[in-house]
Amino acid sequence: MNRFAYRTTGLAIKAISNLSKARIHLHGEENIPGGSVIFVINHFTRLETVLLPYLIHRLTRVPVWILADAEFFNGRFDRFLEQMGAVSTKNPDRDRLIVKTLLDGAANWIIFPEGGMVKNMKVMERGRFMISWAAGKRPPHTGAATLGIRTEFYRERMRCLSARDPLECDRLMRLFKIDAIEPVLERSTHILPVNVTYYPVRARENILIDIARRLVDDLPERLLEELMTEGSMLLSGVDIDVRFGRPIPVSESLKRVAIAQDICSPSRLGFDDPIASRNVMRREALALMNRYMSAIYSMTTVNHDHLFASVLKHAPFGRIDRADLCRRVFLLAARLRETQTLHLNRQLAADQLHLLTDDRLGIAADFIALALEKGNLRQGEGCFIKDRRSFSSPYRFHRARIDNPVDVMANAAVPLVEFQRRARRIAWMPSFWVRRRVRDHLVKEALEEFEADYRSFHVPEESKPKEVGRPILVPGRSDALGVVLCHGYMAAPLEVKGLADYLGRLGYWVYAPRLRGHGTSPEDLATRSYQDWVRSVDRGYAIIHTICRRVAAGGFSTGAGLSLDLAARVKGLAGVFAISAPMRLRDFNARFAPAVGAWNRLMDMAGRSSAKMEFVENRPENPDINYLRNPVSGVREIEHLMDDLEPRLNGIEIPSLVVQSSDDPVVDPRGSEKIFKRLGGRDKKYVVFSLNRHGILLGERADMVYQAVGEFLQHLQRPSKF
Repeated sequence: MNRFAYRTTGLAIKAISNLSKARIHLHGEENIPGGSVIFVINHFTRLETVLLPYLIHRLTRVPVWILADAEFFNGRFDRFLEQMGAVSTKNPDRDRLIVKTLLDGAANWIIFPEGGMVKNMKVMERGRFMISWAAGKRPPHTGAATLGIRTEFYRERMRCLSARDPLECDRLMRLFKIDAIEPVLERSTHILPVNVTYYPVRARENILIDIARRLVDDLPERLLEELMTEGSMLLSGVDIDVRFGRPIPVSESLKRVAIAQDICSPSRLGFDDPIASRNVMRREALALMNRYMSAIYSMTTVNHDHLFASVLKHAPFGRIDRADLCRRVFLLAARLRETQTLHLNRQLAADQLHLLTDDRLGIAADFIALALEKGNLRQGEGCFIKDRRSFSSPYRFHRARIDNPVDVMANAAVPLVEFQRRARRIAWMPSFWVRRRVRDHLVKEALEEFEADYRSFHVPEESKPKEVGRPILVPGRSDALGVVLCHGYMAAPLEVKGLADYLGRLGYWVYAPRLRGHGTSPEDLATRSYQDWVRSVDRGYAIIHTICRRVAAGGFSTGAGLSLDLAARVKGLAGVFAISAPMRLRDFNARFAPAVGAWNRLMDMAGRSSAKMEFVENRPENPDINYLRNPVSGVREIEHLMDDLEPRLNGIEIPSLVVQSSDDPVVDPRGSEKIFKRLGGRDKKYVVFSLNRHGILLGERADMVYQAVGEFLQHLQRPSKF
């Protein structure tokens, strides 16, 4: 093994990287110890054979050799593997070479304890590690443990004999071709568990298969499967999480009396000679193997595929509702984030509201499409039908990732005891209980968020009482239709409480979310983007959707724009109403904001941040609710929201109501009329009230607006000409 090999591997990986969209994430590099290390790594793809030696060498700057399956050594690939430091499992000198290089520090080693690729990810049976492979089932190999123990056995034997029997010590050094004993005695051997997790894993036709078919007339089925799976992973984008666990000192396995006696035995021992403590060593190797196997698979990076596949596999019901499945996965993700023992994929560690709303990342749609394609699900009337046989039917080992990837995903999470306990519990929950748990989680999250923001941004004598900004949930009499009702810019939920109470008296459930940055202080609002407001509305929608079968969205001013945004993204809304929705802003502060923004940028360039203007005065119609200072950044966020929404208005084809004040001093009525005209549906209505204020949900004649909204919601329940 030489530096040229690593440069060659590095160039190969760099060439692949230029084509690949793979994203490699390293975790726990600080756990790599000094001295001699055997890296024990789970084996799912051929990629580990090339990628891991390069990555580990780059981290440690120590040569890394790899014990590779003999099947890899065929044809022209032999030379490449040998140059990069791979040794065949059938090499007769492999054990002596491994022990020698670990003793003197010439190289660290990578060993796959499964003994080969585990394509179906099935590594446990009845609570014990049991590897499924093409020829059947077997326990994992203890080779890494045995070699680590043998290395430390000879290291300690040399230490003992260097004082008691120097001639025998010299003989051992010649046996292993070691020139100096000091480096041997200064080192110790550790076994380091490493887990590699890929997400997502999809086997599909790709360009690498096309190239291979041009070079090989009749592609073997096994190679075709590997190109479909691993080629798609590289070319379509995959997260590769490489997680280094805590090192296991091998010396701990030498503490038995029988082993200690053999270490200092005066007898001449050849490398393969039987010794009295052999059976004891075997038991120690087995215990060590179970220890590092547990460590490897406990570090699996949990991802959405694991959640969806496990919930689907454990679900006792034949009928699967998409919204219910997504709620269960959302709830499971929330519960997993509470644990300290599991590692989560970066996407899973982030907010999961998208599963309950627009699925904007396409995660649920992608999994369901795969399950339908592979027969785990089939389309039923208004639901999916689960095929239980797809999770128990035998399939060919080398076709597992193609024929039944959902089962492979579920298998990968089986060793995670805490994950399995929570996944089973949530999969078996009645649907009404799942909805209740999700609702309680979201309501609690919203309240805790408000309390935390209020504590952080409260301004004495300026911030309003908490009752102004706290989210509002108004109970109704029926679960047929609920409403998510959004307040306006620089306001708070109290602004829409009158309308919420009116709709509650009509029998509707209503939830009025607090848009992030509101109900606290202008300093809080100045830190938020319109995407923060979108998330607040999404959470409100998800809460109402756990209570009511159908949901309508509506809001006032900026809240109206956010409701339209929700309608443009979330399929299945019953209807949307927009009161004083902004498309253009008339007020002085809004017109002043771009100029102030330009001034602030100029001050940044001049290095005079203290001269920046972050707020302008606001003279609200409802000073007991609204902020008295308007953050310039907030006005720009409204503009960004409407700029993003405008081209999507024609995609809103659900029943719609647009309400406007004829003499609105803030929102140009021509803007709301423009919104109305661009709405894509035919079932829509535009209502103008002869009022000379912006805040038409409060004050004189607000009841007319309430009545218009109430009539619209009644129309949604009993469709007729609107």
